[in-house]
Amino acid sequence: MPPELAATRAFSIEVIQTLKKAGFQALWAGGCVRDLLLGKESKDFDVATNATPDQVRDLFGHERTLPIGASFGVITVNGGRRRGQVEVATFRTDVSYSDGRRPDAVRFSSAEEDAQRRDFTINGMFYDPVEEKILDFVGGRRDLKHGLVRSIGNPYLRFEEDKLRMLRAVRFSSTFAFDLELATQRAIREFASHIHVVSAERIAAEMRRMMADKHRMIAVRMLRDLTLLEELLPELNAVVGHALRWSETYQSLESLRVADFRAAMALLLRYACQHCILNGAPLRPIEPAAQIATRWKLTNDEAKTIQWLLRHEGQIGHAQEVAWPVLQRLLIEEPAPLLIEVGRAVQLAKRNSLQGVEYAQSRIELPEEDLNPQPLLNGGDLIEAGYKPGPQFQRVLEAVRDEQLERRIATSAEALAFVKDHWNQG
Repeated sequence: MPPELAATRAFSIEVIQTLKKAGFQALWAGGCVRDLLLGKESKDFDVATNATPDQVRDLFGHERTLPIGASFGVITVNGGRRRGQVEVATFRTDVSYSDGRRPDAVRFSSAEEDAQRRDFTINGMFYDPVEEKILDFVGGRRDLKHGLVRSIGNPYLRFEEDKLRMLRAVRFSSTFAFDLELATQRAIREFASHIHVVSAERIAAEMRRMMADKHRMIAVRMLRDLTLLEELLPELNAVVGHALRWSETYQSLESLRVADFRAAMALLLRYACQHCILNGAPLRPIEPAAQIATRWKLTNDEAKTIQWLLRHEGQIGHAQEVAWPVLQRLLIEEPAPLLIEVGRAVQLAKRNSLQGVEYAQSRIELPEEDLNPQPLLNGGDLIEAGYKPGPQFQRVLEAVRDEQLERRIATSAEALAFVKDHWNQG
């Protein structure tokens, strides 16, 4: 476990010990308990207690606590820069959900009642790290043993309360390669069209985690089977209905070797965007990808990189046939390693030769002075040589760069001579 996580874990145990010494019940809750039983590292160590928010603040001091989630019974206890922060939540029952996402009000309760309001059995357990004791009121240990994601109680009520839980169900099932319980599946299909009440940011956050995971293809298949995919990505409807294209999309996602959301999304959207790529101007937005980026409020980097990968993936498949100046300009871009991985996944899915991909990989591994040598000329050099700035500048400089990369010229003097011979032709 990384030192920072170990420090946060130790701090969370210290918080539990402090609460217990003060006479309160205090336990680890939710995902960290699930991860503990699965033998996985956890990033968060949330604490649940029967102490009220005011009692938690009085116990740890107002200067060390933040009441950011106090209306839901959650107080953040600050352990300092090294130990991080721990959320301490009072056992509660949620009164009602009118917005399909957050409870309108909460009532403080017991650990058993608190477990009943959580989403899935595997996330509904508690653990006392001091006494090393598990409290399981919902059958979470049993479902972990059988590899099953099951809603706590009535799944229709769970999804009616919080529509984001539908995506969480898919994420947990795919990430852990667990089965999704049948009644839970039926409820998701019934509520799938309600997913739009969830904020774009939360949808994107869940999709990032699913698509960056090695089991992303399982997630996509589940989203399709549960009718969530057509709600989230209607741009894919024609692809899903085309057996060959959908099979290749699925196979490419399975072949992708990197855990990167941008690369996975490029593969998922490849066929949906193909018409735009073949018929659009080089720098024009790739419409389906741009629409999704806007709808999900993706970062500028995500939006630009996904479209860049889509625009250039085809060149990597036959990179050995691409003129070196053109290929070189791709390989010096920051996401070039992702482009090669996307190209590899596509060629594997199509059962094509990897010759082009392997050639691109060999070229990107060249020493810097060979892959990206310093330009022989810049705009200042042209001005100093007596040329007036204008539209021709960039075209001539690119032509000089091409000659340099092709190793037909190697010095500034040769570059200036080339400019003199080709200026009026530029």
